[in-house]
Amino acid sequence: MRTFKDLTLISLGSLIYALALTGLAMPNNLAEGGVAGAAIILYYALDWSVGLTNFILTSIILVIGYRYLPRRTIKLTLITAPLISLFLFLTEGQIAPLGDPLVSAVFAGFFIGIGTGMILRTGSSMGGSTVIAQIFHHNLGWDLTRTNLVLDVAIVTSGLFIIGPLNTMYTITALYIGKKSTDLVLEGLDSRKAVSVISSEAAEIADEVIMQLGTSATVFEGYGGYLREEKDMTYIIITKHKLMRLKRLINDVDEDAFVVVHDVKEVFGGSFSWMK
Repeated sequence: MRTFKDLTLISLGSLIYALALTGLAMPNNLAEGGVAGAAIILYYALDWSVGLTNFILTSIILVIGYRYLPRRTIKLTLITAPLISLFLFLTEGQIAPLGDPLVSAVFAGFFIGIGTGMILRTGSSMGGSTVIAQIFHHNLGWDLTRTNLVLDVAIVTSGLFIIGPLNTMYTITALYIGKKSTDLVLEGLDSRKAVSVISSEAAEIADEVIMQLGTSATVFEGYGGYLREEKDMTYIIITKHKLMRLKRLINDVDEDAFVVVHDVKEVFGGSFSWMK
């Protein structure tokens, strides 16, 4: 069942990604990041087929990067990369320009991000710069989407003299929107926050969080390194829309509490799945 779901997401994500390029980016003289972006720039400069160029370049990168990635990622990428190239090949040159490059950049970025997010959710990649980003992610712990964004911007700026400065800026706008929509698919709309509360009233804060917010809390024993006073810490994972209520609750119990709020990429298991 999981394999069928992954294949469905990969197929649909690849189609959305390819159509965003051939239907919105390319007809309006915009580029893209990654290997697909390099293929588009070569198309503008040398009139090479985007689909065929993308297939050749991704194949080379996969040969280099297969040893650094999990076996499952490689297997799924061997399906994803040819699918993207095929969809690019079948749809390139088939759609007329929209006429407004800025609007095209906004929607191209949005749909590129949606397609990318669907593919990454399966554990696969597009087989290009995302493979390089996956290598850094798995070996160095670098953030996947941010590393990919840096690589994408580097490729886009290399085409500055081919598509011009204005379209390059539109393309960078599309990359930023694409990153945000990728995060939307990967993380969902209801993002979580991790809150660390250092207070002498840590146990009471935990009790109030459980009673008033219906969210679990963990208390760690500790002491202040500077004043050498006992200062326990309450650790709370909470949905974003409850964050303001949590801040007011903490302030009501201990207005001198030290609070740190962290972004959380993913939460699973434990009591959080049923205490929301």
